[in-house]
Amino acid sequence: MNTIQSLPPDLKSVIGTEKIDFSILAKRKQPLKNSFGLIIFGTIWTAFISIFVFAFIVPLFKGEEVHFKVNDEPVTGSWENFDQMLVPTLLIGVFVLIGIGILSSGFYSFFQKGGNFVGTPNRLIHYRKGTITTYDWEQFSGNMEINSKKEDMSMELRTGKMVSEKNKPDKYVPDVIYISGVTDILEIERICRNRIKENDPTPAAAVSFF
Repeated sequence: MNTIQSLPPDLKSVIGTEKIDFSILAKRKQPLKNSFGLIIFGTIWTAFISIFVFAFIVPLFKGEEVHFKVNDEPVTGSWENFDQMLVPTLLIGVFVLIGIGILSSGFYSFFQKGGNFVGTPNRLIHYRKGTITTYDWEQFSGNMEINSKKEDMSMELRTGKMVSEKNKPDKYVPDVIYISGVTDILEIERICRNRIKENDPTPAAAVSFF
């Protein structure tokens, strides 16, 4: 877990003479549940939109007319009167593309590799496809989630963004680093948690005895 010989040269250069706590290769970019979530949502979305495809588009290819209402006014659409079908067809096409995009994203993320993670006393270094990102341990909040059976771990950063939800107050969503598909995930979690505590920038509360 602490070997450096097999690391890419540019990653070795970034590490330099720093002591290595661990050096691992993550099998996946994110937990499988995230990929499955996208695939399931994309499937439901596409199945729902397919109702409109069969109702508005398929009849046209059969040479049939399509009957619907616009502002409570009956409208008949056909190849000869396609102007009435233009807007509904474009909207359906956009939603179909969104569904395909969600499904593709889910399947693509399923096969994405996580890259190399190297932990040192001062930072976590992530190398993936030639891109190197470093995180000082003080950037992490200390909130972590681990699934030893699926060999996954997530660590929240102190950075994030506000997300608006319908009929709900804005919600703060922290940035998250995933380390997935690692056999020694329990040991990695222990090391990361210790380093985060050691580098915690939050000053300890003063205790007064008077």
